[in-house]
Parts: sequence; structure tokens; C-alpha cells
Amino acid sequence: MSVAFTKEESVETASETLLPDRPISAHRNLVTEAGLKALELQLQHAREAYDATSTIEDVNERRRQAASPLRDLRYFAERIRTAEVVPNPTAIDIVAFGSTVVFRRDDGRVQKYRIVGEDEADPKAGSISYVSPVARMLMSKAIGDVVRVGDQELEIIAIS
Repeated sequence: MSVAFTKEESVETASETLLPDRPISAHRNLVTEAGLKALELQLQHAREAYDATSTIEDVNERRRQAASPLRDLRYFAERIRTAEVVPNPTAIDIVAFGSTVVFRRDDGRVQKYRIVGEDEADPKAGSISYVSPVARMLMSKAIGDVVRVGDQELEIIAIS
């Protein structure tokens, strides 16, 4: 829509109020139960942030302030709509979505990650996305199996 038909002061103002959508992954939206709850909480926060902008009197400033929460509302609503909740694995003999895997690297470092959905992955907190290269190589493997990721070999030492 042309800026001429809106109340924005300039092209810059218009571009600030029409943020592009957050990219949606092409992969299946697998989530843990906790991951779904986290998405719902993020949707609620985005809704609260958007609602808070309604008190801003200046229409241009209100649009500017509402742009990011509105984009987040669309994103989280879509992620919740497409979420496929995967129950926690019942067996611990092979690595599956939701498993926590402990492995040893070539250099002797031992690392532990839980395999989760893309939106809930946080490697610093000990979780990785099921579509990450490491997770993809570990899936369906058992304790004692060795997988190659890049130039590293990882030996699975525990699954829970």
C-alpha cells in the first residue's frame, strides 16, 4: 500500500510499522509438552505487549510500538497451530526426540544435550534442535555407538 493513502508521516515510518514476518521453518514443528507451554507463554507475552500499545495516543508511535509484538503474535500463533506434541520417550535404549544424550568427543570432552523442537532449542542451556546436524546423527543410535559429525567422532555414553 502506498504511503500516500495512510496517515504515516513518511516512507521511513511506514517501513517501521510493516515488519516482515519471522521466518517459519520448513521442518515439521515437533515440540515437547514443555515446548508447547513455552510457545503459549510467548504468545501470551506478545499479546500483552501488543495490547499495551493501545494506550499510546500518537497513531504513528502506536504503530511503531505495535509492529514487533504484532509480528510475534503471528509467528507464535502459527507455531502453536502447527505444533506436533511428541510424548517423552518411554525407552532409553535408543536416542529419540525428547531424549537426553551424553556423548564423549574425540578430545575427551563429555557433553550432554536434550533433543527438542526448534523453538525450544538452547545449546547453552543443554538442548539442541532435532534438525541440528549433531541431533540428526545421534537419532536412532544406542549407547556405545560412534557417530561422525564433521571431523569429530562422538561416542554415546548415556541416554535418558
